[in-house]
Amino acid sequence: MGTIVFFIFAILAIAAAWGVVTSRNIVHSAFYLALSFSGVAVLYVLMNADFLAAVQLLVYTGAVSIMVVFAVMLTLRGEVNDSNPENRKWGWGAFISVLLFAVIALVVLTNPDWRILPSAWTSGGSAEDMSLLLLSQFMIPFEAAAVLLTVALAGAVILAKGVKGNK
Repeated sequence: MGTIVFFIFAILAIAAAWGVVTSRNIVHSAFYLALSFSGVAVLYVLMNADFLAAVQLLVYTGAVSIMVVFAVMLTLRGEVNDSNPENRKWGWGAFISVLLFAVIALVVLTNPDWRILPSAWTSGGSAEDMSLLLLSQFMIPFEAAAVLLTVALAGAVILAKGVKGNK
């Protein structure tokens, strides 16, 4: 059953990523990006990486995708349907992607012991342990990253909209 769910969500994530690249509407591309992030979060759940799945949903799907949608809608000028023009050099990107995939697959398939850990993992690493660290010892950097993302969004909107000077 787990294998079937894995393939369903892996295909969903890949199809959504394809939609990000090929969609002519930039708002649709942003929503495809959120769908791709959500598919990857389910894959993390299947690998028993609960903390990564939660971070994927909260940070990437929740924050980054919504920030991209807001930034696109705030800075968009003209017709939305023609906001993502077609690029004639997509063949080079496809060629390099297939070549990179082949190299990574070759490395993974030729290494016989890539799935075996030398010893059992015993030092915590659960979602509870990570959350305690983030909300106690690393709280200042965690909040600084949130403020930095907010300031970056505001700066991007200001740069895209342009500032009207007093003349």
